[in-house]
Amino acid sequence: MDFLNKLESVLKVRKTELPSGSYTAELFRDGLDRILKKIGEEASEVIIAAKNPSEGELIHEVADLLFHLEILLVHKNLSLETIVQELEKRHS
Repeated sequence: MDFLNKLESVLKVRKTELPSGSYTAELFRDGLDRILKKIGEEASEVIIAAKNPSEGELIHEVADLLFHLEILLVHKNLSLETIVQELEKRHS
């Protein structure tokens, strides 16, 4: 979880500063539709990878999906902690 919090911090900086040459800054500049398109693509790749025998491929694709979901949360000014709290609430 520490790494995901660090990643969230980096993404917030990218959203604010929009440095040239940054993939995530490009996504933030392009807006919600582009971010959602990437999430859809990554979700599809997770599904395909899950049907294949390669555990490594699935790990790679799930990491890509999580990364893009983090971008969405930052774009929408939501924190990962909010999502964790929701999951904890559902568990209790």
